Amino acid sequence: MAMLTLNSPGTTARSPWAGFALRRTWRLVVSLAALVTAAFAMIHLIPGDPVRTALGTTADPALIAARRHSLGLDQPLLKQYGDFVGHLIHGRLGDSIGAQMPVSEIISSRLPKTLQIAVPAFVLILLLAIPVGMTAAVLTKDGRRRRGELAFTGVTGFLGAVPEFLLAVGLIAAFAVAWPVFPVASRGGMDSYVLPVLALTVVPAATLSRIVRVETLRVLGEDYMRTARAKRLPARLRYLRHALPNLLTSSLTLGGLLFSSLLAGTVLVENVFAWPGLGTTIVQAITEKDYPLVQGVVLVYGAAALLITFAVDVAVAVADPQSTVRGS
Repeated sequence: MAMLTLNSPGTTARSPWAGFALRRTWRLVVSLAALVTAAFAMIHLIPGDPVRTALGTTADPALIAARRHSLGLDQPLLKQYGDFVGHLIHGRLGDSIGAQMPVSEIISSRLPKTLQIAVPAFVLILLLAIPVGMTAAVLTKDGRRRRGELAFTGVTGFLGAVPEFLLAVGLIAAFAVAWPVFPVASRGGMDSYVLPVLALTVVPAATLSRIVRVETLRVLGEDYMRTARAKRLPARLRYLRHALPNLLTSSLTLGGLLFSSLLAGTVLVENVFAWPGLGTTIVQAITEKDYPLVQGVVLVYGAAALLITFAVDVAVAVADPQSTVRGS
């Protein structure tokens, strides 16, 4: 009888949070396993011998054999996969072919520098996009201010379509060359952060503000907003207490996706500004054919994206449990 009670549908109905947590955790585990397998297969799908490719065709065969042995590439494939997973569990990502040092040390020294521009850019995106999108929706509601609506959609559409690396080059040309206010490249004082953060901010902020405007227009048409207007509540209370909380779910979801894309966008921006983060590291590793380092950086980027998505799912479920937990 106890087994029947545990497996009965009523138990799941009475504890939707348990079912939600199990489903999301299982998806995360499966996704991480797929990521690890893909990262492991990367080095084996490269045509030819990755060690010979990295060291050059003129390298001493004894050196190539020694390096293959140190990387475990002379072992059977299943044993290599088992060793790879075991090393990951213990936080070891192998050794860089070019730098001849642990990949984990390289990543741990470069990742904070990437986050130093990605996190401020993410915060700035939210601080700009949400108020601008909400203001545009309030001002252009019910077809009012058509010119303002056209100006908003035109400007944000144009900015949202500009590639980040092209925007970065434009910012350097305008504010570091023509008007030398900020340094051209490299990481130095606080002023060196301005242009990279702006290059990461403008495009996502423009895109998110358009989405926030559409979502705000939808919320403003709901019955509870009409009731708030009928009660003659001040506009500030209507928008901050009623409209903004109901935008939270979509904003959290989009915010998580934006932060994941920001980590990838840093690859281009860091290389334009010669910023010593993971973005420049992976490009240098690809150029030098340092496959273990590429493998490690891909794992870090992929795991970060999956963990951010998982955290966003949990945050959205906390903010809106009825539609998320019970509906999933």
